[in-house]
Amino acid sequence: MCGGPDLAGADRQAETGTGGEHRPIRVLLADDHPVVRQGLRTFLELQDDVEIVGEAADGPEAVAVAGRILPDVVLLDLVMPGMDGVEAIRGVRAASPGTRVVVLTTFSDDRMVVDSVKAGAAGYLLKDVRPPDLAEAVRAVHRGESVLHPRVAGKLMREVARPPRPGTLESLSERELDVLRLLASGLPNRDIAARLVLSEKTIKTHVSSILAKLEVKDRTQAALYAVREGLVE
Repeated sequence: MCGGPDLAGADRQAETGTGGEHRPIRVLLADDHPVVRQGLRTFLELQDDVEIVGEAADGPEAVAVAGRILPDVVLLDLVMPGMDGVEAIRGVRAASPGTRVVVLTTFSDDRMVVDSVKAGAAGYLLKDVRPPDLAEAVRAVHRGESVLHPRVAGKLMREVARPPRPGTLESLSERELDVLRLLASGLPNRDIAARLVLSEKTIKTHVSSILAKLEVKDRTQAALYAVREGLVE
């Protein structure tokens, strides 16, 4: 078969580099404790296939550094100054979409686990993880896999199996959330329909469903609920 560029070959060359050898996995360490960062650096730099390319001591710095150096993987503590850990995950993913984020924390709270995964974390590990398991987790997420600490995996499975609670944003579908955001911004059904490329009748159906699921009486209450829950500013 003739003709076009060898895209697969180009991808392999980008991954392995011009010398034909696999380049190391470029890792950014984000933790507000210098001793933790030093410990992680000391261990991970012993791995032939891992390179520490940067450090950050708080959430905003993690986002800024990730956007500048575009690491393959970020090991990120959830509780740091300057920014909520979940927002830091979102920020890193926005600044460097190709970066995989692994939460490395002491907290296994159900809500933190679920919110981190929803924000785009590819892994969630606790700081009691064995060093060899941490190195393998870095490799796994770089391959496109997801990794969860055993205790965390159980929490996530229970949350996924739990039916959505009525009266909460969790009860809304992704499309209903889209409609609610635009509704809360003050747009009428006609404009919401245009934005989402749907019929006005479909939007009216979504609005009715939103009111029922959130257990509110009208559009105004739904809009106030969305603002209160941080769905819109």
